[in-house]
Amino acid sequence: MRFIILFFLSTFVLLAQNILYPTQCCPAYNNLKHTKNSGNIHLDPSEGYVVRKHHKGQYLISVKEASPQQRWVDDACLAPKSALNVAPVRCDIKPINGEKKSTSQKQHWEENLLALSWHNAFCETHRNKKECKRSMLSMFKKPYHENNFILHGLWPQPRNRVYCGVDRQYISADKYGHWNKLPEVKLTPQTRKRLERVMPGTVSYLDRHEWIKHGTCYGTDAEQYFKDAIELVETVEDSDISRFFQQRMGKRVTIKQVRTLFDKAFGEGTGKRVELRCKKGLVTELWLHLKGIENDLGRLLKNGKPVHSRCQYGIIDRAGYQR
Repeated sequence: MRFIILFFLSTFVLLAQNILYPTQCCPAYNNLKHTKNSGNIHLDPSEGYVVRKHHKGQYLISVKEASPQQRWVDDACLAPKSALNVAPVRCDIKPINGEKKSTSQKQHWEENLLALSWHNAFCETHRNKKECKRSMLSMFKKPYHENNFILHGLWPQPRNRVYCGVDRQYISADKYGHWNKLPEVKLTPQTRKRLERVMPGTVSYLDRHEWIKHGTCYGTDAEQYFKDAIELVETVEDSDISRFFQQRMGKRVTIKQVRTLFDKAFGEGTGKRVELRCKKGLVTELWLHLKGIENDLGRLLKNGKPVHSRCQYGIIDRAGYQR
């Protein structure tokens, strides 16, 4: 009799299994803290996953091809089949068995916004930031960030595409500006050195913020994400656009001038994909609207959407305060 009762109980448990389906192509982590993902496993939109447990905004699920099989994902990554959209989820990264995918095999998100910051203007309103403290050596040789646009971020679009598969505790830390509490971004020494050059905000953990909020939605690992962003910044650096801004420090520039420069440097029509961002009369940023999965900035701009620039002109700030 006892055996029969146990049999029916086990059968009932199996029938009552909670199976949910992916809403996003989220990574499936070994642990609650999302610090390890053996095999670089991601949810497969064609499969349903058995939910073992729900804890602190996350699901513990079974992933057959993974080792270990039990994985943690954010609860926003899964939903009942009836709640899914008709259109299938598109994944740029698929699950792999026991080996990491090379960055060359990964395709990044197709529509992105490249935000380039004019560091001198940024420091006018952020004087206490570590990256805004000038050294005595800058009097003799200006550092890179005082003469060029620097990397603010590379942001997958639309704007609400943020925090993909990120643990809630990190989302909270990021939103409250506690970037030092975010996980360190793992980069090769070469990429780290290049990033520190074009993103001086790394001393204030800007790289951690950018990866957690935007990079996790890009479709690649952190190494490829930042390498792509760095290459785009360096392309602008090597163009006449950078030289134009260096020569115009202390003077006013217009969006018409900037767009003409982009048309000449990267092809007719690319300038229409560029926004000028200003604050208190100073040019603070250039926003480049890109679309595509290649490294050619001209083609990425041509495929991007034409935009209106609310800022029509501004002063190019020199290094130092109140100049």
